[in-house]
Amino acid sequence: MQFVQRVSRYALISTAAIILAACAGQKEPAQKLIGNIEATVTAASAEAAKYVPDQLADVQSKLGALKASFDKQDYAAVVTGAPALLGEAQGLATAAAAKKDEILKALNEQWTTLAGTLPGEVTAIQSRIDLLSKKSSKKMAAGIDLAAAKSGLADASSLWSKAQAAFASGNMDEAVNTAKEVKSKADALAASLKLDLPAAPAAAASS
Repeated sequence: MQFVQRVSRYALISTAAIILAACAGQKEPAQKLIGNIEATVTAASAEAAKYVPDQLADVQSKLGALKASFDKQDYAAVVTGAPALLGEAQGLATAAAAKKDEILKALNEQWTTLAGTLPGEVTAIQSRIDLLSKKSSKKMAAGIDLAAAKSGLADASSLWSKAQAAFASGNMDEAVNTAKEVKSKADALAASLKLDLPAAPAAAASS
């Protein structure tokens, strides 16, 4: 009986040793996998944070869970779960690039529309101011603050130059946002001058 108990005890100890050895053998691969995932996430994080933040947060959360398993010495869980997560991490750069292209395409379309209409609107406003500034247009200019209109047009023209500079440097986000500000000022100026500007194309109206 004692012999059987000793054999059973030795068997348990042997099994435990085998399991521990197996776990220890998985530690290095698990550590390497986590390192690969971390490096991949770090490389993609700047663009991913800007264009696919939710996807990045999901990968970071899963990476945190893998690290927790590693800290608990559950290397098998890391080795099992890491490959799929590495694939997701590698997909961050692709997803961010696709989203960036989508946004840039939309910005380019908006810029094309705004750049095609704003110069003409600014010219029309300048012509209206010139007309109302004439003595013969005194009655037509009644109730209109021409000084404010001239100042507003100067501001709009300055902003338009800023928008063009941003476009030339490749900063489409700033270029479009500044051009939209010019559009807003131009519309306000036209209204104050009782000037009907041409209707904006559908693309500009929906942007």
